[in-house]
Amino acid sequence: MPTLAAVRSETKNDAAVRLDGVSIAFTLAEGGRYEAVAESTLSVADGEFVAIVGPTGCGKSTLLNVAAGLIAPSGGHVAVFGRPLAGLNREAGYLFQSEALFPWKTAIENVAIGLEVAGVSSAEARARGEAWLKRVGLSSFVARYPHMLSGGQRKRVGLAQVLIRDPKILLMDEPFGPLDAQTRQIMGNLLLDLWSADRKAVLFVTHDLEEAIALSDRVVIMSAGPSARIIGDWRVPLPRPRDISDVKLERAFHDLHREIWHMLKAEVLKGYAQTGGG
Repeated sequence: MPTLAAVRSETKNDAAVRLDGVSIAFTLAEGGRYEAVAESTLSVADGEFVAIVGPTGCGKSTLLNVAAGLIAPSGGHVAVFGRPLAGLNREAGYLFQSEALFPWKTAIENVAIGLEVAGVSSAEARARGEAWLKRVGLSSFVARYPHMLSGGQRKRVGLAQVLIRDPKILLMDEPFGPLDAQTRQIMGNLLLDLWSADRKAVLFVTHDLEEAIALSDRVVIMSAGPSARIIGDWRVPLPRPRDISDVKLERAFHDLHREIWHMLKAEVLKGYAQTGGG
C-alpha cells in the first residue's frame, strides 16, 4: 500500500478537490461538542475517481458535504482547483442517496429544469434533456413521472439531471444504496461508461468495498468515529475500461479486497461496538 504522504504528494498540485487538515465538529443540543471528523487530508485529482469507505457513522457523508460547500469545516481548509472554497461548490454536481426528483414533473422536465433555471431556453433545455435521457437508456420514458419508473430508472434520471449541467466534479453519496444487487451492477457500469467519456473528478461514498474497488482509481478508508480520520489510501491496479462483473473475477481484485478488508474490518467492529450492535 502506498503511504498517505505519497498519495497526497502526487495529487496536491493538480487537485480538483483538496481537503487539508479538515476537522468537522457539531454543537450538541444538550451542550458540548461532537467531533465527527478530525484533521483529515484528501486530494482528488482532475479526472480521478476516488471512493471513500468506512464504518457507519464515521463521517463519510459529512466529509462529502464539506467538499460540496454545504458544511463549513471547523478546522482546516478546502480548495477547488486551487482556489479556497467559500460557500457552495459551484464546480460540483451532487447525487444523493435519496432521490431529488420532483414527483409532479416528468423525466424530461426533471432533467431539463437545471438548465432552465440557469437561463437556457426551454426548447434547448428539452433537446439537451432528451439527449441525456437517451444516453442513460431512457429515451422511451421522457414523459413518465417518477412514480411510473423503477428504482433503477429513477437513478438514471437523477444521473442525467446532474450530468446535463456538465459539472467538473461529481460528488456521490451512496447513490446506488437502495437498489438491488443486479441493478447496482448495471448502474455502476453505466456510471463508468458516462465517466470515461470526459473523466470528471469523482468523490464517491459507499459502504460496499467491492463497489468501491470495481469503480475507482483509489479507495480511501476512514476510521470509526468519533474523531474519524483517513487511515488508508490504496490505488486500484485494475486496467480500464472495466466491466464490474468481469473485474470482480480477477485475482488482483481479490488480493486488494483482502488487503483493504484487513484494515476496514477492525474499524467496522469498533463502530459496531460503539453503537451497541445496533
